[in-house]
Amino acid sequence: MKKTILTFGLISGVISSVLMFGTLRFLSDLNHGQKALIIGYANIVLGFLLVYFGIRSYRDNLAGGAITFGRGFAIGISITLISCVFYVVSWEIVYFNFMSHSMDSYFAAAIQKAQSSPGTPEAIQAKVAAIRHSQQLYENPLVNALYTFIEPFPVGLVITLISAAVLRKKPQSQPASLAATA
Repeated sequence: MKKTILTFGLISGVISSVLMFGTLRFLSDLNHGQKALIIGYANIVLGFLLVYFGIRSYRDNLAGGAITFGRGFAIGISITLISCVFYVVSWEIVYFNFMSHSMDSYFAAAIQKAQSSPGTPEAIQAKVAAIRHSQQLYENPLVNALYTFIEPFPVGLVITLISAAVLRKKPQSQPASLAATA
């Protein structure tokens, strides 16, 4: 089981990292718009397709064609966690070495949206202060890593749940007459 998890987790992680590095320049040109979100999450889903194939590989090659939901979930969530670590490490390298100011436009847009929203001046100032506090927190590598982990993990969790449910299979029982003669 460990070999399956490591193999598919590493492949999934490498795919996630390669897709991130491959599309990062293109995504930064989109200035955090709807298209960037769609492309980014499509890349995450592509990386997590290995969760399905990892569970299926374990079921078909090591478990004799049978797997419970719980075992499938354990395998899938382990693959997801490995892939998420690759995703986070890749983003940390990119962000702190090449794009440390890339989020400035995101936070500036959030501040502008807060300032143009209806409300009392005190409420608007509180929103702006909260956004600026988040911006400061984002510069801390640990907080940045936690924020980054929150991006792919829910997608991997959903894919794990679906894959474990779709791939579960009870062991084939032998008819009583065959079992008695064996």
